[in-house]
Amino acid sequence: MDLKLTDKLALVTGSTKGIGLAIVTALAREGARVIVNGRTEQSVATARAEVLAQVPKAALEGFAGDLATAPAAETLAQRYPAVDILVNNLGIYEPKPFEEISDDDWRRFFDVNVLSGVRLSRTYLPGMKKRNWGRIVFISSESGVQIPAEMIHYGMTKTAQLAVSRGLAELCAGTAVTVNAILPGPTNSTGVSEFVSKLSGGRSFTEFEREFFDKVRPSSLLGRFATTDEVAHMVAYICSPLASATNGAPLRVDGGVIQACF
Repeated sequence: MDLKLTDKLALVTGSTKGIGLAIVTALAREGARVIVNGRTEQSVATARAEVLAQVPKAALEGFAGDLATAPAAETLAQRYPAVDILVNNLGIYEPKPFEEISDDDWRRFFDVNVLSGVRLSRTYLPGMKKRNWGRIVFISSESGVQIPAEMIHYGMTKTAQLAVSRGLAELCAGTAVTVNAILPGPTNSTGVSEFVSKLSGGRSFTEFEREFFDKVRPSSLLGRFATTDEVAHMVAYICSPLASATNGAPLRVDGGVIQACF
């Protein structure tokens, strides 16, 4: 299927690994020009090389900078004053007992997971509306609906992303600009693999995965970790002109973990 993304300029934040890198690859494969973002020049260069190994003709740009900060966002806007597609993927997570989550932790999670996307949307949405075409996507999580007791601060930020995305979509009523949120479920990204290795106690990934879905996410219909490509395919479609009738939606790629209907 041709997603009609040729020559669209897309920015994917936090895209040097994991879901972000998979999204870059999917968009590049569809002919979009994609800005790869990471905190360092080295991480951006490595990511670009990985994408080019899979998509030799990929049209890739690079921006090194922490887009959770206002100065980096301002520098980005000066270099790229307009984009057609903004994928707010930048995010952090960590398990932590509620009693140990400090005020600084709450602020840090909000700044990185929520405010980074708000700031960039504020930068690029006016131009999209003026040109009467654009896509903004927030990479939220099933944790925004089913708040995990082991990382409430993370869940809070994912819920906030749902509110922001719906509110921005309302501002785009009557235009060809859409704003949506993607809700991945447990996904085998680089960060999750590192997380699993710390918690597995020497068990294999397969053994940990079996126990995880038996005890921690028993509602999963998929019964395994999704791949980053499975998430990226949904994002690529939502970014395309073919998804023009989908707006203000929380789109689940959660493997059926969420049992509530919405």
